[in-house]
Formats: sequence, C-alpha cells, structure tokens
Amino acid sequence: MNWTAIRQSLIGDRNETVLPPNIKLPMLPTAVTEFSRKADDPNSTAAQLGKIIEADSGLTCELLRYVNSATIGLRTKAASAQSAISMLGIRASKLFLLTVGVQHAMKASKSRLINFQNFWTTNLERALFAREVARLLKSNVDVAYAASMLHDFLLPLLTNELFPHYLRFTEIPEADRGTLIAFEQKTFGWDHPLATAQMMLSWGFPDDLVCAVLLHHSGAALLADKELGRTAAAAVAIAALVPDPLRQSGQGIDVLIKLSDVWPDFDLHALATKVQESFAEMAPAAGNHLSLLKRVEKLMEVAAAAQ
Repeated sequence: MNWTAIRQSLIGDRNETVLPPNIKLPMLPTAVTEFSRKADDPNSTAAQLGKIIEADSGLTCELLRYVNSATIGLRTKAASAQSAISMLGIRASKLFLLTVGVQHAMKASKSRLINFQNFWTTNLERALFAREVARLLKSNVDVAYAASMLHDFLLPLLTNELFPHYLRFTEIPEADRGTLIAFEQKTFGWDHPLATAQMMLSWGFPDDLVCAVLLHHSGAALLADKELGRTAAAAVAIAALVPDPLRQSGQGIDVLIKLSDVWPDFDLHALATKVQESFAEMAPAAGNHLSLLKRVEKLMEVAAAAQ
C-alpha cells in the first residue's frame, strides 16, 4: 500500500492550513518531537529513544501504563521506557507517543461547547473499538488506535474559536442536522478532518495515519473501497460512527447495527463488550460515560420488547 501516493492525491505535499490565521495552533511537547525525529533514523536504538522519553516523566508513565495494560497483552511487564519501546516496537511506540503528545498539547485548549474529559473519554472508546475492527480486517491495529484518538483533536479548539458557528450546528434539530463535516464545508469551506490532516502532515506524522484521519468520516462505505476497504483507515471510519458529544455522524449507531446484520464477523455486542473490558482498565474514573455497550444493550432491549 503506497500511503504517500494516497496522501498526495488527497491533500498534496504542502504544509499549509485551511484554518483562519487568527487561530493559534498547538505545539507538540519537545520530547515527542525529538522522539519522532530520532525514531525515523533506522540506526536509532531502543536505548537511545528511551532516554529521550525518560526526560519526561509524564510521557514515561503513560507509555508504561499502555504497554503493561491487558489491551496490549504482553506476557512480560516493562519497567522502563527503553524496555517498553523494545517490547512495543519503535514504530508502534512512535504512534502512541504522538497520540499522547497531541493530548498534552491540547490540554491548554478550552471549549465552551465540549467537555474536555468527555471528549477524550469518547475518543478512547472509539480508539479501542477501531482496534477491534482492525483485527477483524487484519489491518494495522496501532494505526487504527492512534488515528481514532487523534482525528477530532482540533475540535475543542475550533469549537471555542468559532463558537457561534458550532453552537448553531448543535441547535439544529437532529432530524435536520446532517453531518458535522457537511455543516463545516457549507459554513467555512473546509472541515476538521482536512484541517487536522494538514496539521499532522506539517508535524511529520506517518502518511497512513494522516490518511486514516482525513478519511474518518467516510463511514461504512469505505469498506467497499478496493484499495482502502481492508486497511486501518476503514476501521477508523467504522469507529467514528460511535456516538460522540457533538453527534457528528447523525445515525451512526444505526449504521453499526445494520453493518452487524450483513457482516457475520462484525458482532456489535461482542465487540462492544471487548471494548468495555479494555475501557474499564484504561479509564476507570469514567463511571458516568454512556458506553457503546450500554447503548447497544438498550437498543437490543427495545428491539426485544417490540417483538
């Protein structure tokens, strides 16, 4: 798969942005930028890369927590950044640390429309769901996870800086609202997947990750694409249908249910159960979150009562 050619066909090579010039964009933590640059050197070792991350205690703790989680399922526990990188692999470590770096960069962002904790909780659930779908597709689970964590990361900033416009989207009756990207394209002439992909390109993110973010609102239709239908990008597009606080995809949950009817391996309840198990380990404080599993079981109850 030539991801560079796909990315060039979609957004080209220019490090430009469609965003208004008055919007102040975030900066990645220094340790993440240095790690990403060094990780692209084929002669770099886990020991050298580990030293870069160990200079940031927060990144070190998050990397160890992730590597040692049941979601990854490694038999041996990592005790240092170096051992974590060795176990996870340099590229997978880079994807994870880029994801965490973006989260850290966005912590200073405020939004009058989005609760930041709810926002990242939803992103985590989607990322875990994308990982499970990627396994079904036999595609890259690390890219699927990272892209699902990242594809909406500009929304807290955008909904604050362009608050009146995004508020208008939420006030449209849901039956008439359509998708968020259609609203953005009509209102601004651009959408947040494009703005996010352009920023990721300027930061030097891998092309497969950039493409997965850019295409995340393609929905189930991406599964039918001859080139992309079995890739992590398709897994991310499916996971993006999971409801979020802004209700970007309209009837996303209905599409997931229909997909489970036509794709034998896509058992939505079983997948939601796996996601919930991983989610409970990685976000134990998110007790009030309306999980995908709860949504699916509620719909199952309604369907059973209607019979």
